[in-house]
Amino acid sequence: MSSRLAVLASGRGSNLRALHEYLTHGGRGSIAQISLVLSDHADAGALAFAKSHDIAAVAIEGGTLGGERLLAQLHSHRIDLVVLAGYLRLVPSNVVNEYRGRILNVHPALLPAFGGSGMYGLRVHAAVIASGARVSGATVHFVDERYDHGAVIAQWPVPVLSGDTPQLLAARVLRVEHALFPAAVAAVAQSRIALDQNGRATHMHLPNLDDATYVLDSIDDAALRKAIGIALSA
Repeated sequence: MSSRLAVLASGRGSNLRALHEYLTHGGRGSIAQISLVLSDHADAGALAFAKSHDIAAVAIEGGTLGGERLLAQLHSHRIDLVVLAGYLRLVPSNVVNEYRGRILNVHPALLPAFGGSGMYGLRVHAAVIASGARVSGATVHFVDERYDHGAVIAQWPVPVLSGDTPQLLAARVLRVEHALFPAAVAAVAQSRIALDQNGRATHMHLPNLDDATYVLDSIDDAALRKAIGIALSA
């Protein structure tokens, strides 16, 4: 039976678009369908995208998706899985408790590094570059009561190149997010990855990501190229 997804987004919704495209091609509609998009901003691009694709779109006024109002929407639309796709607020604890192990988030860095309150968007990539790190990436994780703290589901490394700006690094990481996030959501929807009783993610194999080596194309450092290649093929 297809899982019913709710996507929470604060902005333009590029990961929502990637997830929608993934689920509506290749017969994946039997895995999951996006049944609801919610935002804390009435003018969010994510809501406009949802409306243009006949998906229920709800803006909850007041600047935050309060717990009781959010739960009411999730119950009303019979939601099985909650997905954060560029949603910048902390999910209320009563929502986490009810959907524990069924709420996912994508973060534009390799957690636990460069996560936590205030670490979003270009702030993350600026911090990565300032640290001197040579590898960044994307992380999909289960959501708990703290920002960017839940059990890691999957990660995909991305090189930090000489001369990178936060904008350049952000674009490179976003391409990875758009491939990794939908595959991870599908794996959780199919119960191939789950949160165990100890709060850890069971790590079953994700679907094959055919374009997983694209990040190697622009690396001019042979040693780093080899390291990233090993990580991607693991």
